[in-house]
Amino acid sequence: MSPRHLALAIGLAAVWGFNFVVMEVGLRHFQPLQYAGFRFALAAFPALLFVGRPPVPWRWVVGVAATLGAGQFGLLLIAMRAGMPAGLTSLVLQVQALFTALFAVTLLGERLGARRVTGLAVAFAGLALVAYDFGLSGPVGAFALCVAAAAAWGLGNVLQRKAAPPDSLRFMVWVSALSAPPLLAMSLLVEGPPSLVAPVEGWLSLGYVAFVSTLGGFGVWGWLLRRYDASTVAPYTLLVPVFGISSAALVTGEPISWVSLVAGALIVSGVLWAGTRGRAQRTEAAALAADGSASATRVSASSSWDADRNHAS
Repeated sequence: MSPRHLALAIGLAAVWGFNFVVMEVGLRHFQPLQYAGFRFALAAFPALLFVGRPPVPWRWVVGVAATLGAGQFGLLLIAMRAGMPAGLTSLVLQVQALFTALFAVTLLGERLGARRVTGLAVAFAGLALVAYDFGLSGPVGAFALCVAAAAAWGLGNVLQRKAAPPDSLRFMVWVSALSAPPLLAMSLLVEGPPSLVAPVEGWLSLGYVAFVSTLGGFGVWGWLLRRYDASTVAPYTLLVPVFGISSAALVTGEPISWVSLVAGALIVSGVLWAGTRGRAQRTEAAALAADGSASATRVSASSSWDADRNHAS
């Protein structure tokens, strides 16, 4: 990745890391499925009235809504309500990087390469160290739900890369619009009629997760996935627990041990190693750009997109 895109990916990890603390606050005032449904409803409306039709065929919008939307966040919030603390949740959810790589290899035919495998191994060693430091004290069922949410996220990453929406923000608005109805319907069946009575901090929490984390965050996420392999982008989410643990310490006063600091260093170094290209690869890419091959690639991709769009119409 270029330095600018690298900074964008790390900034996104910071936004999503703080998100767990924000969600924990929101779950004090809303039921899990209700909270998730409200989150996507706010992200979709009224933006839905101004963005026009989805920029990709409907099958991709439905698929990402079912996995990234209803699947990931429905399972995640139920897990947190069932006893998974914010810090540990931010850690366990990053198993999605492994699921993303596996789905990318099996469904997209991507190759990981020795550099990415090594970086992922180092980063996961850091995650294992954080898990050891925290201890898996949450209920087994809640832990399993969190892992299932990670799998749904991994599949959603691959579907979003396959969709390659040219307008990530408009795509995410429609994903949110299709995620909200099933979540609110399940909330009505399982949790009862929704309540709109909540203190200001509850609504501020919803505002953050709807507009900053969902629309802004997944808009940036889709933009990165459109430019890089899913197995290149996904490892940067391993930085999320670093920011999640740090924000929990700053906001709630949770202590940070030296073990967590060492683990964070492993995660950062592993992610950087897996997500950046070697010198030879950068030189080759520069040569391709110089002789116009990059432009030819973009024209070919545009033609493929037009064909797919016409077929969908």
